[in-house]
Amino acid sequence: MAQFTKKAIIETFVKLLNDTPLDKITVKDIVNECGINRNTFYYYYQDIYALLEDIFSIEIDKIVKETKSFDSWLDGCQMALQFALGNKRAVYHIYNSSAREQVERYVYAVLEHFMKEYVQFERKDLKVCDTDLEIITDFYIFALEGLIFDWIGKGMKEDAAQKLERLAVIFDGSVRNVIVKASDKL
Repeated sequence: MAQFTKKAIIETFVKLLNDTPLDKITVKDIVNECGINRNTFYYYYQDIYALLEDIFSIEIDKIVKETKSFDSWLDGCQMALQFALGNKRAVYHIYNSSAREQVERYVYAVLEHFMKEYVQFERKDLKVCDTDLEIITDFYIFALEGLIFDWIGKGMKEDAAQKLERLAVIFDGSVRNVIVKASDKL
């Protein structure tokens, strides 16, 4: 029963987020829509921001569990965007609220997870120092993060999947090439 209630709170909140800016949603709105009392909400969450943090944590855990490794950075980036694509208005409302930092942490955590895996995949048999691998990983994380936030900031009107696929064509092999260059410097 507890998981059912928690799931209902989350689903209700996401539904509200798709219609209403985050800063205008109250606990009262959630409990009224969900059909529970305030004490039940506070049993699970300290406040709306804790609920939002839980949603992002659940999404990150889902991505980590669903993926063991990546053959392409594009696969990982598409996974990072799944929640955003399914909840564009909600993400836009969060991004343009006082909780923007939570969206940023979510995107960074997902990108970091798959980009670290992908850089290790591309490293294969090459000897590269850990510092260089970290720099390479961070570079691609920040580049992708910038593109994602630019897309969100512009209202998510462009087809993100199409743009990412085009980026993959343009940058095909670039991660491996950078790692090869780093290995030559040892």
